[in-house]
Amino acid sequence: MKNILLPTDFSDNSWNAIKYAIQLFKDEICTFHLLNTYTPIIYNVEYVLGYPAQFGLGDAIRDTAQENLKDLTTKISQTFEKNPKHKFITVARFNTLISGVKEYTSEHQTDLIIMGTKGATGAEEILFGSNTVHVFKEIKCPVLAIPSGFKFEKPLEILFPTDLEVDYNAFKIEILKQIAMDNHSRINALHVSTGNDLTFKQINSQLKLESLFKGSSYLFHIYDSMNVTDAINKFQIKAKINLIAMINNKHSFFENLFHRSPLNQIGFHLKVPFLVLPSKQP
Repeated sequence: MKNILLPTDFSDNSWNAIKYAIQLFKDEICTFHLLNTYTPIIYNVEYVLGYPAQFGLGDAIRDTAQENLKDLTTKISQTFEKNPKHKFITVARFNTLISGVKEYTSEHQTDLIIMGTKGATGAEEILFGSNTVHVFKEIKCPVLAIPSGFKFEKPLEILFPTDLEVDYNAFKIEILKQIAMDNHSRINALHVSTGNDLTFKQINSQLKLESLFKGSSYLFHIYDSMNVTDAINKFQIKAKINLIAMINNKHSFFENLFHRSPLNQIGFHLKVPFLVLPSKQP
């Protein structure tokens, strides 16, 4: 059974991600955890110190969050046919999004987080809002980010950019393998060459990837020296990609995309779901 965490702020973006999750795992036994984190817009020192009851503020906000979660489950049942394989749990917590997700995943088995995302500026070339980037960085759980307005399509073609410099055993790639197997996907591993021959370590990593995805359709592609984002965009032009997966390795190009780059320099012209695979280290 899969445990899928669905953070929601009741926006169109989060609803879009919930719909994607339900459709992606329609044939899987899943428990979906609908998590809403909330904080009062205005509160005073007494509230912070633990005396919200005398003001009634905390109770009112919590009650509103719980009512919204109840309405959300009703919306799900009205939108989708009842699936005996799916179970929904609702949770409202007084917390920030990042802290709330981190706390919840530490308390509960979580195989995947699926969340909607929209660029903070609203510009199409800016893929990820700050909340999504922080989740990528700080949460040690696979995260699948669904772009605003993306309509569900089976992930038949998955792009997996890699520098072949990582130990794949140290990362949580099982969910990617499961998604590929369940959807009969083709994994397109993409390596951007530096102009030099592959090192011994990279060749071993290439062979390791082939063995990891044994049983799935798998192709390995090499592009000549170019920016990784340019390579991703170039590949998407020639092939219909339904999902991009990337390892969150701070010592590879992922760091350049999400750990060093200012948010407004993240230049994926990307309109497909993006799966981030973290390391297994705590």
